[in-house]
Amino acid sequence: MSQRPFKVLGIQQIAIGGPSKERLRTLWVDMFGLEITGNFVSERENVDEDICAMGTGPFKVEVDLMQPLDPDRKPAVHTTPLNHVGLWIDDLPGAVQWLSSKGVRFAPGGIRKGAAGFDICFVHPKGNDELPIGGEGVLIELVQAPPEVISAFSRLALSKPGAFDV
Repeated sequence: MSQRPFKVLGIQQIAIGGPSKERLRTLWVDMFGLEITGNFVSERENVDEDICAMGTGPFKVEVDLMQPLDPDRKPAVHTTPLNHVGLWIDDLPGAVQWLSSKGVRFAPGGIRKGAAGFDICFVHPKGNDELPIGGEGVLIELVQAPPEVISAFSRLALSKPGAFDV
């Protein structure tokens, strides 16, 4: 296998789905103390989500609390409680090109702006005959890391050699 032309820097987000954001907020906001930093509504993606944050600076992790706009429509963001995990990527276009060439299946939509304003795309939870590699049941969001996140992870890696050699 040729050398990977990108790095997975760290976790950018987790997305948790349920029938009601109110119930999700009780645990994540009221009990755990996460701050709601935004809201995202998309008819196309059938989602109403609160964007929350834990941590600070370049190591901040986004926690999306999602409910469907219509529980009878797809995508059904509430049927899998852990809806998806988001990974910071240092070179998203390079990652998508390389992963596609290796047989990774991406969900429709390509690279686009995500709820938090970063470029994103999704690895499909299931492979198929043409593109056999998927998330094995997990939807994986690849998120273009901004320069300050790339720099922070680079500094951390330099201070701990081998820590990010994945």
